[in-house]
Amino acid sequence: MDDDFAELRTREFGYLDEGGHTYLDHTGAGLPPRSLVMGSARRITGGLFGNPHSESPASRASGLLLAEARQAVLRHFNADPGEYAVIFTSNATGALRLVGEAYPFSPGSRLVMSLDNHNSVNGLREYARARGAATVYVPGLRIDERRLFAALSEAGPSGGTGGLFAYPAQSNFTGVRHSLDWIAAAQAHGYDVLLDAAAFAPANVLDLSRHHPDFTAVSWYKVFGHPTGVGSLIARRPALARLRRPWFSGGTVHAVSAQAEWHVLAADEAAFEDGTVNFLSLPDVTAGLAWIDGIGMDRVHAHVTALTARLLTGLDALRHSDGSPLVRVYGTDRAAAAAVEGTDADRGGTVALNVLGADGRIVDERVVTRDSAAHGISLRTGCFCNPGAGEEAFDLPLTRLRSAAGAQVASLEEYLELLELPSAGAVRVSLGVASQPRDIETFLAFLTETYRDRVPTAAGLAARESC
Repeated sequence: MDDDFAELRTREFGYLDEGGHTYLDHTGAGLPPRSLVMGSARRITGGLFGNPHSESPASRASGLLLAEARQAVLRHFNADPGEYAVIFTSNATGALRLVGEAYPFSPGSRLVMSLDNHNSVNGLREYARARGAATVYVPGLRIDERRLFAALSEAGPSGGTGGLFAYPAQSNFTGVRHSLDWIAAAQAHGYDVLLDAAAFAPANVLDLSRHHPDFTAVSWYKVFGHPTGVGSLIARRPALARLRRPWFSGGTVHAVSAQAEWHVLAADEAAFEDGTVNFLSLPDVTAGLAWIDGIGMDRVHAHVTALTARLLTGLDALRHSDGSPLVRVYGTDRAAAAAVEGTDADRGGTVALNVLGADGRIVDERVVTRDSAAHGISLRTGCFCNPGAGEEAFDLPLTRLRSAAGAQVASLEEYLELLELPSAGAVRVSLGVASQPRDIETFLAFLTETYRDRVPTAAGLAARESC
């Protein structure tokens, strides 16, 4: 392992070991480096910054920092400012919603999505359906390109092809990375491409001079932990010009009349930034990108890849005394084998699994939540807002899913019984820039000491309210 990352852990993330924490939820949120938080405080308390929608000295100061943040985002993704615009949002979900509400769906167009998608992408189908567009899912935790290209080639309800293709660069459920070559392939079929890079961006290089998605969504707290509440939509300018916003608000208009009921949207990115942007936090994006770029995204990628290989190797070795596996890992197949051999493996630092009892049955994820918390381990359990990947992982037939849609049930527990599911989801362990080998060893030891040769029960646990 790179000694620089061990030193980085002590210097920037010392609060982990000082507090006895094992943090394994980097896909949920990156951790804030101490230097970024302290730098933010010094900037805010050492200057005067006002609403950028004005020409006062305080406003001009904020406006300059806003422009710097846009430039920093473009530099990080190697994006030509003549081709791309940066729109600041509250998070990746906000960026995705901007596209969904304004995309020109019509009865002749289609929305094609991978089944492996965050709910913030799945929700786009409601915009598409409301405007008469067809919605199509391509199944598979690891998508078959032939099925994908067949879906992209299929004609829509009015005989036309084209529309919007939306997929994640990296699964937030399994960590499987999907091919960026699909961007150009979909565009060749007449589609605009919406790339969800929220899980991909924290530990991978995304070069927008090589790959040219029409829309890319990111959340910056996932990349460098601070600040929360800031994301970006990086949009190709021709694609952005095709969007039609269904409303206007403060800051989005160049001119407006209340009595005559007309408005003219701003001609640049401001047309999509509702109200006042988070101007006190946007300079932290500039500082965060300088921090992560100073480390080197290629080095972060290599660090996380090596740790993931160690984790997968360790999980594969976990056995009950009779030789049966202690865990079931999802979405790995050839990727797991390749990662163990130390190659890139088309997968990131997110691993989804279920613990198996000595009887071979899946241990209720609430049990793992309770037990891991007692050991100071922060991880994630549930379906991670990605129901499609969960349905594939648990091999749920479509007929059973459709029957559940019309059922009259009062609780999530009744849904689980109806779907014949042994658990409401999986356990997700995810690694990042702050992770060290000892975090993995702590987790593997926890699994062995807590579950080996045992059959844990969920007796006494509170009922689930959501997955």
